[in-house]
Amino acid sequence: MRAWRVTTPGPMASRPLTLVDDAVPRPGPGELLVRVLACGVCRTDLHVAEGDLPVHRPHVVPGHEVVGEVVTADGSGGFAPGDRVGIAWLRGTDGTCAYCRRGAENLCPASTYTGWDADGGYAEYATVPAAYALALPSGYDDVELAPLLCAGIIGYRALLRAELPPGGRLGIYGFGASAHLAAQVALAQGATVHVLTRSPAARELALELGAASAGAAADPPPEPLDAAILFAPVGDLVPPALAALDRGGTLAVAGIHLTDVPPLNYQRHLFQERQLRSVTANTRDDARAFLRFAGEHRLRVTTTPYPLGRADAALGDLAADAVSGAAVLVPDLG
Repeated sequence: MRAWRVTTPGPMASRPLTLVDDAVPRPGPGELLVRVLACGVCRTDLHVAEGDLPVHRPHVVPGHEVVGEVVTADGSGGFAPGDRVGIAWLRGTDGTCAYCRRGAENLCPASTYTGWDADGGYAEYATVPAAYALALPSGYDDVELAPLLCAGIIGYRALLRAELPPGGRLGIYGFGASAHLAAQVALAQGATVHVLTRSPAARELALELGAASAGAAADPPPEPLDAAILFAPVGDLVPPALAALDRGGTLAVAGIHLTDVPPLNYQRHLFQERQLRSVTANTRDDARAFLRFAGEHRLRVTTTPYPLGRADAALGDLAADAVSGAAVLVPDLG
């Protein structure tokens, strides 16, 4: 099979990925072998490729938004050959630690991740523990489903962490793959959404999807916010996002990587019980709840397909903010 491996982490201009001919992986006990139908290109993949995240598995195959067809299964998880399944970021937990026992498996110290600890979906085949494979909603094609498996799930988790009250005012900073899905969830729940992003095309998309306003990334929104989510991995945006919150508002930082946050002023940024929260991966319950929501509410998924053979170009375009919506690799495109 063809697969991309991160051979030398570094800036995309240094060509950190190499396309190789590889053996089809062999599933272990309790695992599924999956033929990849589509794989989303996530900013976390970019952090793995460029070395922002430390190497966990040398020469790893990135990709954790995988839509695939089960090739072999041993009966685990209720999946059978021919089923369409999703492979997401969370790949394993110990199930016994204090965090797992209290329902916070995303905080498990022994957690492992697709495309970081184990080979992912920038390939023609992948494996997944059946207990972490996800059933997928109907009504979407393979390319549309791929971004739901991380961008959608982590946006949903970020929305939960932001504690947006019913009918509240939500600010979204950055408007890429995850943000444009989280915005639709919030809108479906009756929120007023204000988008702040540097991309004119993204601002246009936000308005098309129903945002009440769309401004530049550091601009103040037109009204105080009850909650905000920072999707852009830019620490400089934390102070203006906190300053935009109304009393008691919460800012959730959704990325796995963030540049340094400038000094905060207590009175301007945190007083009046404003909260600053991080988002660390997601639980399987988050994933299942979001995918159920996506099955009940038809989301508009904006994608840009790329052939598998151009995965490096897709990541380069993502690094340059030159992707509309979510980039998705499709092996059958060439």
